[in-house]
Amino acid sequence: MIIIGIDPGIARVGWGVLKTQMTNPQITNYGCFGTAKTDNLETRLLAISEFLKKLFEEYKPNCVAVEQLYFASNAKTAITVGQARGVIILTASQVHIETFDYTPLQVKLAITGYGKADKNQVQQMVKNILKLKEIPRPDDAADALAIALTHAFSYKLHQKKQNI
Repeated sequence: MIIIGIDPGIARVGWGVLKTQMTNPQITNYGCFGTAKTDNLETRLLAISEFLKKLFEEYKPNCVAVEQLYFASNAKTAITVGQARGVIILTASQVHIETFDYTPLQVKLAITGYGKADKNQVQQMVKNILKLKEIPRPDDAADALAIALTHAFSYKLHQKKQNI
């Protein structure tokens, strides 16, 4: 199974591609797509969608795991990130790829076993789980890999329950 994890944003969209079977997940690629602050919202959202279409075409994922929004103190930021998240889900749906949502708490629990883990703890575990020499950069890419890993672990657990 190929999973693309996405850390949504309007300025930066982190992404990570994992390949997993019944064994340990293997990293395929990761990165961060950015939009220009000087562009209007519509242009930025369209750029995100076009980038994702290319990403989905290249890696042909079975599913996309997307982080759910948490309520930020800045309502304007929360709204624009929510719009970017909507574009991400819509773009996946347009090419018939199922999406799965995970809260930051679910990601922290799945990756570290501790719901109040800080960003560095999550990133260190991503590095260790994927047997990388260093933490993926930028942070958005590491977060996207954590989201993809969360789905890989959750999916395996779901499959085991179905086989019982």
